[in-house]
Amino acid sequence: MTRSLRLAFVADIHHGASSLTKVGPAALSLMQEFRRFVADAQPDAVIDLGDRISDVDHATDLRLEREVAEAFAPIAAPRFHLCGNHDRDHLSVVENEEILGQGLGHRTVDLGGWRLVLWAADSRIHRPGGFVLREADLIWLAATVEAADRPLVVMSHVPVSGHGQTGNYYFERNPASSTYPGAERARAVLARAKVPLVCIAGHVHWNTLTTVDAIPHLTLQSLTESFTTMPEPAGAFALLELGETIAWTVHGKDPFTARIDPAGTLRRWMTPLQPFDEHPELRQRRLISAARTDAAAMA
Repeated sequence: MTRSLRLAFVADIHHGASSLTKVGPAALSLMQEFRRFVADAQPDAVIDLGDRISDVDHATDLRLEREVAEAFAPIAAPRFHLCGNHDRDHLSVVENEEILGQGLGHRTVDLGGWRLVLWAADSRIHRPGGFVLREADLIWLAATVEAADRPLVVMSHVPVSGHGQTGNYYFERNPASSTYPGAERARAVLARAKVPLVCIAGHVHWNTLTTVDAIPHLTLQSLTESFTTMPEPAGAFALLELGETIAWTVHGKDPFTARIDPAGTLRRWMTPLQPFDEHPELRQRRLISAARTDAAAMA
């Protein structure tokens, strides 16, 4: 039996001072646990979904990012990093690249019969304005999906599923900051895939599985978040196994598992119904019903 492709994930490390429910001072010790996990699991690659630090200022952020890079350095498996919004508040993409020793633009990597898609869409929070889904980022994703000749794992810092945020400490009352404006356009691009596809993201500090158009969107809990595991940090990291099933297992104090049939991700759903008041067939039914009611009342 062919060995499945195994990918280890960590997200939202947030090394730095404690902030709200983030236990930043625990980040480096939790990275030791992640390294032990990687050594035991022996994944084919390690993916960092971004937000390695809790930003302060340029000089402090440079130091914090370098410390996280040092924590990743002993890992022997191929490593791939994405930038999160906190990595970009005071640092450029180039500065992150220099610290991590690799390019951080859009990339694809073919591995074990799958294509890893590192979608490096702009993750900086622009002030004012918030996230911006740039046309060039969307066009790159569309071209990658159209050209796919094998199953895809699409990874980004910011999720595009548009899933609800009820119960989320950060985003229940700030849902606009949980995704991109125009994220429905990214979902429309993904729906054009003719190969099995799964999406993985961080940012929301929450383990979730949202299925849209039969495509599974998974988000990974933060390494140092505590709002679901108070007072201790979640210590979350995950293993994605890709074979006859898509198997997702989150370890730590906030465990989560999912099993998905890759072939099932190729199904596409009916286009959602328009508002009831605008649907001609439903409107006609209501008019007929109202007319019958009036006629009955007059009889």
